[in-house]
Amino acid sequence: MSISNNRLANTKNIYQTDAKRVLCLCSAGLLRSPTIANALHEKFKYNTRAAGVSEEYALVYADQALCFWADEIVCAEKDIANQLVDAWVRDKRIVVLDLPDKYSWGDPELISLCLKQYEDSRIMEKAYTN
Repeated sequence: MSISNNRLANTKNIYQTDAKRVLCLCSAGLLRSPTIANALHEKFKYNTRAAGVSEEYALVYADQALCFWADEIVCAEKDIANQLVDAWVRDKRIVVLDLPDKYSWGDPELISLCLKQYEDSRIMEKAYTN
């Protein structure tokens, strides 16, 4: 499937504000990634989207346009990150969390784990860049 010029243009829509754009991914994009997206938006005020990497199960599929739109991509687990198309995510910060597919949407334990692991990744990144 090719990406339309309109969708591509919308990835740089000037009315989205300057908030960091974060694409949150899991397998189907229904439970973990929307929970991650909500948690990151609430805590950091990021502009977030949630999607899935499984073409068979994802309601919203993580395609080229969504990957191009994002400043950063947060994956629920390593297997999700391994499914990303390298050409689509070049020069993006990829954060890989360790969130097993056993939580319901909005589960408080999932939110807590997500925020802890995400904040730890930011601390590690700062340590490596200083």
